[in-house]
Amino acid sequence: MQNRLVYHGSAVIVQFPEIRIHKYNKDFYYGFYCTDIKEQAVRWATRHGGTGIINVYKYTPSDSLKTKVFDEMTEEWLDFIVDCRLGKPHDYDIVEGPMADDTIFNYVQNYVDGKISREAFWALAKFKHPTHQISFHTAKALSAIEYVESIEVTDER
Repeated sequence: MQNRLVYHGSAVIVQFPEIRIHKYNKDFYYGFYCTDIKEQAVRWATRHGGTGIINVYKYTPSDSLKTKVFDEMTEEWLDFIVDCRLGKPHDYDIVEGPMADDTIFNYVQNYVDGKISREAFWALAKFKHPTHQISFHTAKALSAIEYVESIEVTDER
């Protein structure tokens, strides 16, 4: 396991990450979400306006943390996301894997709502390229990331 940089896109500088409970459950449940794709963090940071902040952290994996990694979208990944979106907690410190982008999110929601079958989900999702997310779910997990810097970014679209 190697140290690497991860990015959190936000409207504000986040020197001291925390886990916040939101109204809606996310892909991997409540947690502090980052990505290892800088361009994706820019999209997160600028989604509510033209300017945002990319917070950069050094992530140091640890065998003492219970970690779940999904290398790609699989049946297990889909079931895990469905459970999390339905409010079922898990006991992982860190979860990493593909992110359901806006389109895939809609497919997942349609599947959760019973509007499409599992087979229809996979038929629709196979043409999409998911992005990356790593979520930190416990205080112990947050100790695996160290603040490096914050960078102001602008949406160039």
